[in-house]
Amino acid sequence: MRSGSRRALFAVLVAVSFLVAAVAVVAGVRAGDPARRATAGAADALPAARAERRPTLVFIRSATGGLQAAGQVAVAPLDRPPSRPELAPLRCDRVHFAAGTGLCLAPGSGFAAGYRAKVFGADLRVRHELEVAGVPSRARVAPDGRYGSVTLFVTGHSYAAAGSFSTETTLIDLARGERIAELEDFTVSRAGKQVTAVDVNFWGVSFARDSDRFYATMATGGKTYLIQGSVRERVARVIHENVECPSLSPDGTRLAYKRRTGSDERPWRLTVLDLATMRETPLAELRSVDDQAEWLDDEHVLYGIDGEIELVRADGRGRPSRYAARAGSPAVVRW
Repeated sequence: MRSGSRRALFAVLVAVSFLVAAVAVVAGVRAGDPARRATAGAADALPAARAERRPTLVFIRSATGGLQAAGQVAVAPLDRPPSRPELAPLRCDRVHFAAGTGLCLAPGSGFAAGYRAKVFGADLRVRHELEVAGVPSRARVAPDGRYGSVTLFVTGHSYAAAGSFSTETTLIDLARGERIAELEDFTVSRAGKQVTAVDVNFWGVSFARDSDRFYATMATGGKTYLIQGSVRERVARVIHENVECPSLSPDGTRLAYKRRTGSDERPWRLTVLDLATMRETPLAELRSVDDQAEWLDDEHVLYGIDGEIELVRADGRGRPSRYAARAGSPAVVRW
C-alpha cells in the first residue's frame, strides 16, 4: 500500500474512533454512567436518610477483604445487612460520621505526601483538609458533629505492647477545619496528682452528647487507663484501669472497649463498663479485637475484625455474628 493511501486510511480510522467515542459518551450520559450513578447514589443517600430520620451505617468497603489499605466510603441503611451499599469515591483508612459531618483519615496525593484528615459533609464532599503525621489508627466524630478526633502512630504501628509505640491524638473543630489541641497538652490527674510521666500516650477518643466531655485511653508505665476529660477546660482525670479505645453507648451510661487479657495469643477481650457501678461485662466475642467498637443501639455493639464487621450483644450473652463482609470502621448515624 502506498504511503498516501496508508495516511488516508489512518485518517479514516481516527475519525471513526472519535465518532465511536462520541457516541459512547452521549449514550453514557443518556443512560447514566455506572460510576456517575454510584457517586450520585452515595451523595444522595445520607441527605435522604436525614430527611426521613432513618438510621444509617457509614463504613469502609474493602475490595480485598482486608483493611490494610484505604477503602471506599460506603453508605447503607441499618434495616438490612449492607450487602449492596452505595459507594463513594472518597477513600479512607478510617472513617466516622455523625450529625451531618464526617471525618476521614486518608493518604495524601503525590510522593511522600503523608496522610490527611479530611472533613466532609452529608453530600460526601470534602470541606476541609488537615495534614497529619504518622500512620492512621482511630477517628471519631462527636454526636453533634461539632468536634472530631484522630489518632495516628508516630512510631510503631500496633497497640500490642504498651510502651513500644508513640501516638498523637488531635482534637479538631470540624466546622472550621482547625486543630483545637493535642491530648498530650491536656493536664491529666490520677488520684488527685498530676500525671507528669514522659512516656504518656493517648488514643481512642469517644465524645459525649455535649461534645465537651470525652473519654479516651492513656498509657504510661506499661499500663493503660481510662480518662474522662473536658475539651473546654483542657483537663482530664483517670477513672478506671485497663481500658483501650472506649466507645460511649447512645444512652451515655456504658463504655465498650478492649481490655488486656495478659495472653499473647489473645491480647484483648471486648468488654463493656457500666459507668455508674464500674462493673465490667466481658462480651461473647472470644477472639482478640483490636478496634474501637461502635454501638449499633443500646443493646448491641459493632466492631471490625478479620476484614469484616461483626455484631455482638452488649450484655455478654449470645454469640457474635457477621454484620458486613469486606468492611470495617463502622459509624452508626442517628439523626
